[in-house]
Amino acid sequence: MFRLAHLSDVHLSPLPWGGIGDYMGKRMIGLLSWHLRRRKVHKTHILAKIVADMKAAQADHVAVTGDLVNIALPAEFAHGQRWLDELGAAQTVSFVPGNHDAYVDVAWQDGLAGWQDYMTGDLQLVPATQNCFPYVRQRRNIALIGVSTAVPAALHRASGTLGAEQLAALKKLLEILRERGFCRIVMIHHPPLPGQCVTRKALTDAGDLKSVLETEGAELVLHGHNHMHMRETLQTRHGKSHIIGIPSASAAPGEHKPAAAWYLYTVRRQEKRWQIEVEVRNYDGSSDTIMPETPFKLDCG
Repeated sequence: MFRLAHLSDVHLSPLPWGGIGDYMGKRMIGLLSWHLRRRKVHKTHILAKIVADMKAAQADHVAVTGDLVNIALPAEFAHGQRWLDELGAAQTVSFVPGNHDAYVDVAWQDGLAGWQDYMTGDLQLVPATQNCFPYVRQRRNIALIGVSTAVPAALHRASGTLGAEQLAALKKLLEILRERGFCRIVMIHHPPLPGQCVTRKALTDAGDLKSVLETEGAELVLHGHNHMHMRETLQTRHGKSHIIGIPSASAAPGEHKPAAAWYLYTVRRQEKRWQIEVEVRNYDGSSDTIMPETPFKLDCG
């Protein structure tokens, strides 16, 4: 048995101030968006309750699928590093970046490098790609596979891209890991299938990723980005791939998007099939507590 907690779209607040030169171009749009709208959505105390509830469950591992920060300010990356360190040791927390973590083009050493320990694999099965994704972490008979869709996008766009090199490496990894009998859990920020997201926010090569999944299979694909509860099942050559997205981990209840939530996956091997039980834990605004939903099961056969 393996228990995996899933958080996404943390959007750490409050937004720190930078220098005048930090707000050129797209960051200025993001700054205005934060102060006019997003600061009313992403609440520190709600995120703290979500994390406390998750820690109380004592999962074996935590997956965080992107958007730790908001407009990729230098101070935000430092805040993100402190938050990850408080969340757990790098051996027990895996992270993949989202579009807000690449809101503008920031050199690796000035941004994501501070989070590298949470994005480093321990099972090298294919040659490393230029950006070190995908990575694989082995936890008993579970393979956690992190991919990055985080690329700077044009103004008013929140799209993501995997790229041909990363897709080819992922395809080979899924094949090898399937042949070795692993339960394969892919962590990605953007919804992985065509049509799951409006065009300006979508994964540009979702069609190619769908083809990889249909050919090689993956027992579970975890994503965020849409700030919604999402559940899809893709039939592949090797069984079912369950694709699940979750709301923002810091979201206050609102009219258009659900409140903050986290998911707990319990993975078992039974009768030569992978069985996954899913527990959903939602923030309830009326009681200011985290409330459970009825668990459901996923059959990967």
